[in-house]
Amino acid sequence: MTLVLNEEQLMLKESAAGFLAEKASVAQLRALRDAGDGTAFDPAVWQEMAGMGWAGIAIPEAYGGLGYGYTGLGVVLEQAGRNLSPSPLESSVLLAATAIEALGNEEQKNQWLPAIAGGEALVSVALQETAQYDPPGINLSASQDLDGWVLGGTKRMVLDALSAQAFVVLARSSGAVGEVGGISAFLVPADAEGVTVSPCDMVDSRQCGVVDFSQVRVSADALMGEAGAAWPALERCLDIAAIGFSAQLLGLSLEAFERTMAYLRERKQFGRVIGSFQGLQHRAAALFAELELARSIVLKALQAIDAGNDNLSLIASATKAKLCEVARTASNEAVQMHGGIGMTDEYDIGLFLKRARVLQHLFGDYYFHLDRFARLGGY
Repeated sequence: MTLVLNEEQLMLKESAAGFLAEKASVAQLRALRDAGDGTAFDPAVWQEMAGMGWAGIAIPEAYGGLGYGYTGLGVVLEQAGRNLSPSPLESSVLLAATAIEALGNEEQKNQWLPAIAGGEALVSVALQETAQYDPPGINLSASQDLDGWVLGGTKRMVLDALSAQAFVVLARSSGAVGEVGGISAFLVPADAEGVTVSPCDMVDSRQCGVVDFSQVRVSADALMGEAGAAWPALERCLDIAAIGFSAQLLGLSLEAFERTMAYLRERKQFGRVIGSFQGLQHRAAALFAELELARSIVLKALQAIDAGNDNLSLIASATKAKLCEVARTASNEAVQMHGGIGMTDEYDIGLFLKRARVLQHLFGDYYFHLDRFARLGGY
């Protein structure tokens, strides 16, 4: 498969770039941050995104989506990264819709996927429990009780937790912490008795929360799939999430690079534009080469999802590790080449660095995925 976008994907890219630059740009992120908006995104803009089909872009047509695949979603996520666009695109579409399609039964899919695709429902995934990303390290308990289940424990780093109407909750119904067996998934309404959502501050001004489940009782039909057997499907969902966030990191890195190149062409020092200094030219050239490589690996990974590649886990970890590395370099170089003003809030470039740091850690950082890539490769 060639590593180029087809005509439809290019049209989607242009459409997303224009819409996000106008309606969900860095300026909007600043406005939401300064207003102290608890949701951290504009619901009206999100409804426009849903109206354009973005909320259902990777959801099959049978469940009310466009069935356009993850390559299409990745194109939109890349543009969202370029604009630092605040929306539930990651939490509700990339994460929750993917999890519901992979783990849910037909009734759950028919209930939630059309609602997500239409922008009528916001759902988030509650997975992480500690500061360290460790998917098999699930400790939140799920015990059977009469005709239902009782959930107890705390989830952290739940994206858009304050806005979510339901959570896909990963819990341990059997086995020991660290084992992939014994993990179950549940669909839990956000307003269920015993569910408490607390906001937490994010350096990138996006919404995140801590969700506490205190003896939360759910009915048997809240269980997604077979009890204790969620891991195989969950692992694929996490691979897709890693690739999706890599697409955002790519867009962010490209935008930071282009803004920095524009600055180098206009900023003067010692009577010359600083872009004429050979030392800066070498650094820019090296970063440009890395960004071109990053473009290829992200597109390869997105295509691998749609093609059902058997080596998706290996590709996902290679992609996230590489994009973490490239985004770190791109954001650091951007701030450094802007000089002292790059450290101030007056310029937007610092916002790209902050978003990069958050995305680098979401669903596995550079070290997690580098280690996983090595283990999957037999090292």
